[in-house]
Amino acid sequence: MIDKQLDSPAAALRDVPDGATVMIGGFGTAGLPDELIRALLNQGARELVVVNNNAGNGDTGLAALLAAGRVRKIICSFPRQADSHHFDALYRSGRIELELVPQGNLAERIRAAGAGIGAFFTPTGYGTALAEGKETRIIDGRGQVLEYPIHADFALIKAECGDRWGNLSYRMTARNFGPIMAMAAKTTVASVHELLPLGGLDPEQIVTPGIFVQRLVKIERRTTSGGGFFSNKPGA
Repeated sequence: MIDKQLDSPAAALRDVPDGATVMIGGFGTAGLPDELIRALLNQGARELVVVNNNAGNGDTGLAALLAAGRVRKIICSFPRQADSHHFDALYRSGRIELELVPQGNLAERIRAAGAGIGAFFTPTGYGTALAEGKETRIIDGRGQVLEYPIHADFALIKAECGDRWGNLSYRMTARNFGPIMAMAAKTTVASVHELLPLGGLDPEQIVTPGIFVQRLVKIERRTTSGGGFFSNKPGA
């Protein structure tokens, strides 16, 4: 019987090695898998390469992982905002590497990894510092930059509902990068608020098929009081 559910986030992340590339879903705080990040922090893996939309908010979640010195490099599109003080301090002191990727390119590079695409040309970034050292071409009269997929060892994503096969559906903005990250990683770990019996998910509502999910953890729903960066109340 296929059953991908594990007892805890700690059990789901027990084997993340030092130096792993870890994709973390979320758009600001919306859809950020806080429980999985906390388990990764407690697990102790170091020298991580993290792929995320931004570089952490405040003192929790991804920001806590940065503050603990566990991240060697971050690949993101929005590293700097008012409460990203941990990333700011690390970057200014040369203790973290940043690969800045425009958001559309970031999404497409992740999607390309899951789709088996070897590389693609995009006009985004052409003629800027982001294109330095990369192959460029003129295609149909427009400058284009060659970009490569981003693959990961692990993807940590947050969904709303799932079943024991790993089929997932999401809630509103919490969907963001989760579906494409699930496809781009060797091991995808998903947290869900509701674990339904097989057949409990309408097939038309399944966004991430279970073939892309290896581990599943049920978590308690949180009620958020703040209106953080694209937060999704309740239980963002």
